Amino acid sequence: MKIQRQRLVEKLKQYHFELRHVLVLFVIFVAVQVLVSFVQKISLQAFLVDTQDSYQKDSAERVANLTATSLELLLEAAPHVLARDGEGPKKIIEAFNIILSQQLLLQHVDEVCVLVSIRDQIFAVDNGRVLYEYFFANLNQLPQPDLPHESAIALYRDRRTQMMTAEQVWSILEGRQTFHVFVPFVPKGEYAGAVYIKNSPDFSFITKEIIAGFNESSLIFTGLMLFGLLAMFYVSSYTVRERDEAQQLLFKERENQLEERIHHLKETMFAKRIYHTHHKAEKVMGFIKEDLIKISEDNIEEIKYRVTKYANFISRVIYDMKWYEPPIQAIRNAIFKTDLNEVIQFIIHNICLRNTRLSDLYNFALDLDPNLPVVHINEFVVWEILEPLFQNSMDHNVDGQVTITVKTQYCQDRHESKIIISDNGKGIIPELLTANEHGVKRIFLESVSTKSGGQNTGYGCYIANEIATERCGWQLDVENLPDGGCRFTIVVAHSTNSEN
Repeated sequence: MKIQRQRLVEKLKQYHFELRHVLVLFVIFVAVQVLVSFVQKISLQAFLVDTQDSYQKDSAERVANLTATSLELLLEAAPHVLARDGEGPKKIIEAFNIILSQQLLLQHVDEVCVLVSIRDQIFAVDNGRVLYEYFFANLNQLPQPDLPHESAIALYRDRRTQMMTAEQVWSILEGRQTFHVFVPFVPKGEYAGAVYIKNSPDFSFITKEIIAGFNESSLIFTGLMLFGLLAMFYVSSYTVRERDEAQQLLFKERENQLEERIHHLKETMFAKRIYHTHHKAEKVMGFIKEDLIKISEDNIEEIKYRVTKYANFISRVIYDMKWYEPPIQAIRNAIFKTDLNEVIQFIIHNICLRNTRLSDLYNFALDLDPNLPVVHINEFVVWEILEPLFQNSMDHNVDGQVTITVKTQYCQDRHESKIIISDNGKGIIPELLTANEHGVKRIFLESVSTKSGGQNTGYGCYIANEIATERCGWQLDVENLPDGGCRFTIVVAHSTNSEN
């Protein structure tokens, strides 16, 4: 035993591991820890400042863009409101005032106005009545705004030509955090001026909180390391290295999974846009060309009505390409008063039956309830729901004559309307009617198609279900009929206010 002790002492002596070595390691570790903490703090602070500047600009532009979009949508819907409601001007003025004053309630918004011009003279409008009279009364002179906007007018005058040419959002930074944002105001596709918002977002408190938390964490971490330094000498370096390697492999695998998921989402988004533009817009543009060729004095009013509907739908398709997730007010809004029966009739007669070569194969039977209330959904959003369902019955029953029955009914006791689309064709494959763990049937899932082959299939029913359930709050279901064929049922819930 004594011999073994002596051997151990001799081995330790050859390393000359004394207390001064521990002290040197201790000092080196503390210096390195302080240096690393300082460098990390500087890097983190620089990153947070850059992120804050970028986010402040994005936040200011989003607020201004949303205001301009709301005003443009209101102006597009104004003719329908004026035609249907005797108090239309009052409602439109109130809506203008709400949009212009709503942004001023935000703590960081200092100034909001609409910049318009009359005979090369620029005016600032921050009052709903003045804005209404400018667009609908053809004023030659505008009154003074409620608040002075000299700086906005001066900045806009210098950049007016560039904005008219490029039609892009223009942001001017004043100081550290004050943004002058100009958004092109283009109601009905015509440049009318700019929406101006002076925005001073301040997120510096977030930076201060993060830096303070980082300082506290660094101090606590350094203290713990100082007290645990001696214990760390006994930790196996091999174990630590294995842990780091395993963690690196885990991070690498997670990174690969995220890359695959992002790639899949991008492909899905691209496919959806291709479906909207190529499959629908191209067909509708062909109808427009046909109508323009056939126009005459006898049918000019009919063609004018039809082409207007087509053009508005093309505008909606382009808008969907611009906004993958459009604002909710562009889909559901009290301004929209859509007649479901009218939309159904237009789609059937002017979309589904426009192809004379195939129209003899299909017979549409309509049973429309005249008591059906209007819905506060954009007409062309309803179009995007119904047209794929009609097309589904037509695409899968081309072998023989098929009757497609479209029925609407209003259940007053339950405050809901139903749209029932049924046919006497082949029906749907039973496998596509099975529901997943979330209760969604396979026919409504992404990339699941009832067609055989085709790289752009599998989106019609998916898009109809997504828009109906997620964006409009409706219910959509499908089932096979006992005597053959299938039946789509859309349930539209009405609020008591919408019926009055």
